[in-house]
Amino acid sequence: MARRAGLSAAAVTKAVRPLIEAGYLVEDVDEGARPALGRPANLVRVDGGRALFIGVKVTGDTAIGVLTDLCCRILVARHIPLSARDPKAVLGTAAELVRELLIEADGLGVRVAGLGMAVSGDVDRAEGVVRYSPFLEWRDVPLAELAAMATGLPVTVDNDVRALTVAEQWFGAGVGLSGFAVVTVGAGIGCGLVVHGKVVAGAHGVAGEIGHITVDPAGPRCHCGNRGCVEAIAGDDAIVRQVRAATGVQVADAVEAAGLAHDGVTGAREVYARAGDAIGRGIATVANLLGPERVIISGEGLAAYDLFADHIRDAFATAAFGSAARCDVRTRPLPFDEWARGAAATAIQSFIRSDAN
Repeated sequence: MARRAGLSAAAVTKAVRPLIEAGYLVEDVDEGARPALGRPANLVRVDGGRALFIGVKVTGDTAIGVLTDLCCRILVARHIPLSARDPKAVLGTAAELVRELLIEADGLGVRVAGLGMAVSGDVDRAEGVVRYSPFLEWRDVPLAELAAMATGLPVTVDNDVRALTVAEQWFGAGVGLSGFAVVTVGAGIGCGLVVHGKVVAGAHGVAGEIGHITVDPAGPRCHCGNRGCVEAIAGDDAIVRQVRAATGVQVADAVEAAGLAHDGVTGAREVYARAGDAIGRGIATVANLLGPERVIISGEGLAAYDLFADHIRDAFATAAFGSAARCDVRTRPLPFDEWARGAAATAIQSFIRSDAN
């Protein structure tokens, strides 16, 4: 800790001592340490059971909630279907979910110190406002304030992909990396960015919108108003529309579309090939601009990953400039419980950084 912070061991000890006294950190014995002159450094670790947190991820049809400890380990998970997508209905469902998880926390005898909520779209974390969520059809919803009133907890609201990125940075595949990206494939195409050890939101909170990089100016119209965005080619709804047009089969959803492609239907396979090309070009753009050490591909769309994996790799290799092609691109399947865990991670982050703690 002293080495990474650039402080003396005495300064770190002084800073750590109150956290040990408050029970957030505990000292461990390093049995494998070699004998050395002077006072030995003590290992410290976070006491995960010192505080609990709730994370809620809102999709277009379900609210997913998790109760985690201070190390963001999931203790309990709950899913409740949404009756409607308007803010009042979603808040009612989320409040019910939180009440259930608070009861679970009471049984553990540990207080819940914060609630994180993750929503797709343009989310202003500093203001706690959902500026625009296309899947929920929300505009300028003060979600943090409303959720705090409904639950009585301190609330952090963030974009769902950025929240997932926080969890990967602190507790997952991004631990120890100075720069990496999380690209999510599914209903939308999202991207969370870590640059110089910090999750980047940008001046207006929309940094990393890889889904709205134009890769084909003559391509299909996107809901954002542009043409040929990655999401307009590779998002679930886009794939369903293209498979219907290419095959004449009225598939109901992305699962049925992938089924046709897995059955070898040529038109369906071509749709997935174009989707993989678009995703690969989008990832290459991120690699060329920011030079991340790693790109982690996740999301519900990974269920069809075998259909476009080669096309992603080929397009990335072609479009990545020079040594950017050396970026470690890997897949990491994460269920929606992990997205809710990301929401909890933002609450932990806010709790640790708050002036009161």
